[in-house]
Amino acid sequence: MDTLETRELRYFVTVAEELHFSRAAERLGIAQPPLSRAIQQLERRLGVILLERSRRGVTLTRAGQVLLDEARTVLDGAAAAARRTRRAASSPNSLTLATKAGMNHELLRKLLDAYAAEPDSAEIEVLLCGMGDQARVLRDGRADVALMHRPFDDLAGFDTEDLLTEQLIAILPAGHPLAARTSLTMADISAIRDLPLARWPRQDATYEPGPGPEIHDQLQLAQLIALGQAVGVHCASAQSWLWSAHAAIPLTDSPHVTTVLAWPPHSRSLAVAGLIRTAAQL
Repeated sequence: MDTLETRELRYFVTVAEELHFSRAAERLGIAQPPLSRAIQQLERRLGVILLERSRRGVTLTRAGQVLLDEARTVLDGAAAAARRTRRAASSPNSLTLATKAGMNHELLRKLLDAYAAEPDSAEIEVLLCGMGDQARVLRDGRADVALMHRPFDDLAGFDTEDLLTEQLIAILPAGHPLAARTSLTMADISAIRDLPLARWPRQDATYEPGPGPEIHDQLQLAQLIALGQAVGVHCASAQSWLWSAHAAIPLTDSPHVTTVLAWPPHSRSLAVAGLIRTAAQL
């Protein structure tokens, strides 16, 4: 039988994340014996070994890793269906747009104004997210569409419409010697001894190793740069929120960043379709 229940998928994902049956059972709020039986029954039904059990602990097999990736997608989809169904009932003519707090507000304002001018436009709620959170809220149904950035954000599985492509800039304290330069390279940034490069979280929420401070939002970045404790790399549109204590220098050899409108490919929302049309015309 190929049919899988969301309950057993949730059980398996919890065990796979904890790699410990007792902790997984506690997290699920059930006893360990029925959890162990449920995983064993799942393995028998699929005809594969999902978890290797030993005295040293639990590890995922290759088949188990595949099921973990697929199960997370299924569970996210089920949660998204429930959330979007409730929103459709409570707010039938609205949609939620997720965006990183502090992104290009000029572009966002232009998109919202153009869409609002359409005759059948829906009400848009803007959901401000932390760094890299747009993909998660789009997958779990808290948002219908999202503004994201290629190549940095996780766009896997989404349809997209390109809106704006721009270069990266270095943001330094205004009094730094390099602030007088008309351009810089990434090698120039790496060679700065008195200012470590601020580090943004990756898609898995971890940070690249390095001496620079771990940054969670743009306000934190702005403060550290103004205090002379970090240098930042950001999209050129960041110049709209820079302080007088900052200097913005173009990076000539950095990759360009494209702001995109992203949405689930299975979306049948007329409001989403209307926003996509507006974005394509900008």
